[in-house]
Amino acid sequence: MATIGDYIRQQREQAKISLRQLADQAGVSNPYLSQIERGLRKPSADILQQIAKGLRISAEALYVQAGILEDRPGDSGVRSALLTDPQLTERQKQVLIEIYESFRNESQPTPPKAEVIAVTRTPDEPDDSADQS
Repeated sequence: MATIGDYIRQQREQAKISLRQLADQAGVSNPYLSQIERGLRKPSADILQQIAKGLRISAEALYVQAGILEDRPGDSGVRSALLTDPQLTERQKQVLIEIYESFRNESQPTPPKAEVIAVTRTPDEPDDSADQS
């Protein structure tokens, strides 16, 4: 299994961004980002979020890779597989996840709808609530 640093490097190379450019965009130092990519440093959730912005990917993808965030329950691993596939662009991943989730939502049973019944009285009917004392 690839480390978070390997994943960041793959995403950076796929986006054709230099280490220095990503460091600038993420607001971290070049040596620090290099250490993250080489597995010498473990970034915090805040740093991962900044790196995700610099890479223009979802922070959730980095959180899952770093083990900070578990994949959604009931996922069956499809979401995780899509997010970690280095051959897909970030846009392709997002589109595939949206399609996958729409299919999952379609197959969910619809909850029963509540039925509203109105009770009306005619003016000549007595009100029984007054007699219950």
